[in-house]
Amino acid sequence: MTNPTDNVQNLHGRPIVSTAQWRGILGIVSVLVTWQVSVWIIALPAYFYPAPTDVFAAFVELTKKGILPEYLVDSAVRYSVSVATGLGLGLAFGLLIGLSRFWSRLLGPIINFFYAIVEVAWIPLLVIWIGYGFNTIVIAIAYVVFFPVLYNTLTGVQTVQRVLINAMQTLGATRWQVLTTVVIPSALPNITTGFRVGAGFAFRGLIFAEMIAAGSGIGFLIFDGATTRQTDRVVVGMIMMGVMWLLIDRLLLRPVEQATIVRWGLVRNQGGNT
Repeated sequence: MTNPTDNVQNLHGRPIVSTAQWRGILGIVSVLVTWQVSVWIIALPAYFYPAPTDVFAAFVELTKKGILPEYLVDSAVRYSVSVATGLGLGLAFGLLIGLSRFWSRLLGPIINFFYAIVEVAWIPLLVIWIGYGFNTIVIAIAYVVFFPVLYNTLTGVQTVQRVLINAMQTLGATRWQVLTTVVIPSALPNITTGFRVGAGFAFRGLIFAEMIAAGSGIGFLIFDGATTRQTDRVVVGMIMMGVMWLLIDRLLLRPVEQATIVRWGLVRNQGGNT
């Protein structure tokens, strides 16, 4: 039970701001104050070391012009499509290879070979083949998501107890029923781990890909700001990166975990209940 003294409460006794939230707010304020004081002490040009006020002014300017909202939407769409594509392909190939010796022997060495080639190496070729823009970025980022999901799915499938599969087959279950009622539920913690790892790698890869192969997006904002010596815009882009990841974690990754492995009692939630 939450201690009433740990929260600021309204007239109905409900917490408005928890102690943890107050600490977070205090931490942010402390960073901003320290940042501003350091600007006064160091006294460097704004293009080299912008003050919080400079960054805020750049944020307001970019927002009023519609640049920042457009770039945020572009990055969000690219990220969503890329992650969904990589997740679907990684899950499909992971199940296919994990459940079939034939496909495992045929595709295993090929997948291991391509796993060693990072997405950065593909971007120049993709730019030549496809050109700059949406398709190049989606392919590169889906490639990033594919392998964590694939290998974690493989691990999950290979650790499924064979006795469970045999029992279902003895009861007359079809392959689809075995897959959906035994294999996938048993492998779900590993699949979720692969999804979370892939989603994290994808976000970092997205920013880098936008610096190279895009004319919009948060990555492009950072690169363009550095090129034109508008450091305040660079910092705005960096802050938006952090905000986007917090939203992705809060609105995508945590709900997935709650709806799967936490709900099914496969891990403990923050309250300590299974």
